[in-house]
Amino acid sequence: MRGRRPLTPRGLAAVIIGVVCAIAANVLSAPILLYLAVLFFSLVVAAVLAIRAPRRDGAVARRISTDLLAIGEESAVAVRFDLRPARLPHGIWHDRLPPAVSGDTSGELPTDNGTSIRYSVTGVRRGVWPIGPLSLRTVDPFGLAQRVQDFGDTRTVTVVPEVVPLPAMGMTTGSGGGNARTSVSRLGPGSDNLSPRQYLPGDSMRRIHWRATAHRGELMVRQEEEESSPDAVVILDRAAARWSTPSEKPDAAFEAAVSACASIALHLAQEGYSVDVLDTGGTSLGCLRGHDDDRDGLLVALAMVSPRGEGRDVVSLLDENPPGVLVLITGALEEADARALRSGGASCPILLTTDASPEAVLGAQMHGWSAAFLGDDVAEAWTSAVPAHLTMGGAR
Repeated sequence: MRGRRPLTPRGLAAVIIGVVCAIAANVLSAPILLYLAVLFFSLVVAAVLAIRAPRRDGAVARRISTDLLAIGEESAVAVRFDLRPARLPHGIWHDRLPPAVSGDTSGELPTDNGTSIRYSVTGVRRGVWPIGPLSLRTVDPFGLAQRVQDFGDTRTVTVVPEVVPLPAMGMTTGSGGGNARTSVSRLGPGSDNLSPRQYLPGDSMRRIHWRATAHRGELMVRQEEEESSPDAVVILDRAAARWSTPSEKPDAAFEAAVSACASIALHLAQEGYSVDVLDTGGTSLGCLRGHDDDRDGLLVALAMVSPRGEGRDVVSLLDENPPGVLVLITGALEEADARALRSGGASCPILLTTDASPEAVLGAQMHGWSAAFLGDDVAEAWTSAVPAHLTMGGAR
C-alpha cells in the first residue's frame, strides 16, 4: 500500500518537469517552455482537485466464517462496502491485517455500488487481533493525483492455539482412577438396560424389571446405576522463571506448551473425562464437561495467556482432591524442582517439559511422574509420556 502523498510518482514527475521548463524558459528566453510549465502545473492542480474535492462516505461490514481461527487454519472474510457517491475513478482497496494474520487483502474495487469483497486469512500467531479499517486508494484518470481514505471500524479476530489430534488411550473411561464428580442415576420403568437385582421386601412394585423377572423366573427390580465421568486436571505452568524473556517474537517453547495444553485437554474430554484446566497460579482457564461452549471458552482463554508471576505447588492446586489423570506442562525444569515435584495422589501423573536435563526427568520419575520432552511434535510427546499400560497397545 502506497503512502498518503497527494501525488503519484507520475504526478511528482509532472511537477518536476514543469519546474524545469519554467527555469529553462527564463534562462533560454523561450516562452514556449513557460507555456509547457503552466500546462503541467495546471494538469496537476486539476487532477488534485478532481480526486480530493468530492466528499466520500462509506459503510463497511465484515463477516468472518470462523469465530475462532486456529494457527495454520484458513478462514474466509466477506466484506460489504457501500460507498457514497458510487462513481469514482480507478480504486484499489486494502483491508489491514495484523502481523498475526496473513492473507492477500487488496485488489481493484469494482465500480458497482454495494461492493462485495472476499478474501482468505490464515492464523499465524495466537491472540486477539483487529482487522481493518478498510483503505481505499483512488487515482485520477491521468494517474497524477491519488487519495487514500479509511472506511469503517475494525473487527477483531481471535487466533487460538493449534489443536493436534492425539492417539487414543486404551483404558476404559474411569480406569485411570479419580473421583466421579458427575453422576446420573438411572431409575424408572422406562430403563430396561439397567442392572437388575433380586426383589427385596419394601421395594416398590414400580421398579420391577419385568424382562429379567420373566427370564429368571423370580421377581427382579431395577438396580440404581450411576454413570460417572472421571476427573482429569491439566495444569499449564505460566511461571515467568520457566520461560525465556518476553520479546516481540513469540517463545516457541511456550507456544508449544499452550498447544499441548489445548490438545490434551480436548483429547481427555473426548475420552470421557471431566477436565479442569488451570495455570500454576491457581487461575481456572477452562472446564470441559462435554459442551461446545466449554471448548470455545478454553481456546479463547488459551489464546491470551502469557508467562507471568510465580507458580504454586501442584498439590495445593488440587485442593486435596486427586484426579485420575494429572497433566503438568512446564518449561525449564531444574533438578531440584523436579525432585520436589509431587502429584498429590493422582492415579496417572504425566509431566511434559520443554527444557529439562536427564537428571531432572529422573527426579520427577522417582515421585511417580511419567515424564517426556515436549518439542514441536505434541502428539509424539504425548505418546512418549502416557504410561504403556494406558496406550492402545498396552491395553491389549
